[in-house]
Amino acid sequence: MSLRHKIDFAVILTVNRANPNGDPLNGNRPRTDYNGYGEISDVCIKRKIRDRLMELGQGVFVQSDDRKLDGMASLKARAESAEHGLGKDAFNPKKSSKEETAQKACAKWFDVRAFGQLFAFKAEGGQKKKKEDEEADEKSGSVSIGIRGPVSLHSAFSVKPVSVASIQITKSVSSEGDGSKRGSDTMGMKHRVDKGVYVFYGSINPQLAERTGFSDEDALVLKAILPRLFENDASSARPEGSMAVNHVLWWEHANKSGQYSSARVHRSLTVNADGNYALDDKATPGLKAEAIAGF
Repeated sequence: MSLRHKIDFAVILTVNRANPNGDPLNGNRPRTDYNGYGEISDVCIKRKIRDRLMELGQGVFVQSDDRKLDGMASLKARAESAEHGLGKDAFNPKKSSKEETAQKACAKWFDVRAFGQLFAFKAEGGQKKKKEDEEADEKSGSVSIGIRGPVSLHSAFSVKPVSVASIQITKSVSSEGDGSKRGSDTMGMKHRVDKGVYVFYGSINPQLAERTGFSDEDALVLKAILPRLFENDASSARPEGSMAVNHVLWWEHANKSGQYSSARVHRSLTVNADGNYALDDKATPGLKAEAIAGF
């Protein structure tokens, strides 16, 4: 059974001397907006959710290179794999309809039925097609299947502008040769946010959940993952314990349409620079938030 109630949620997290989400176009400095507020992209948050899903044994289509479990070299290879995916026939418009393939993909992979996915493959040896109509797809053997997921996530933003500290580092080891000569120093930079409180919001839409098969059980899995978002996520940029979820707020509406808009629900939450929060219950009468402590 698909999701029976609209759900809104918010996650309050803290950063302590870590780089929560580096910007590759800016020397991997922590992302900030023009006003100095820290930012963690929704793509980064989804990556962490997918990693936690994989640790729970859930099927995940978009696997990172350093955590992939099936050895597939690309998303196309995973999708067309008879063992790990749906098989090539699922993406052959002459043998399988787009609706049937979309249903199979949603049933197999949690992240597809949650976040959606675009499957855009061309036929083997074919040219990149320019026409977008169904007839062109069938003639070329190419396929484009778009799935819109019910779970939407905002980027996370800090409550106050953050201070970004940068240090210069050097690497001085002999990576080649017999080790008798000292290698030349390699200079680099390392960046961090000294301290920051970030908040991100999300929503689960029951109408879209009906199309992908996202269920109440799936919502409970996501609910259990959010407080553990940064477990097993340590790296040089994010040392163990430097990032943590403080609180998760979970609003379950009384019906599929929702008692209030997501914007109104999200605005009822106020977070201060210490990571503490307050809820304006008068803004959403009859709708209470379940507060879940982070781990």
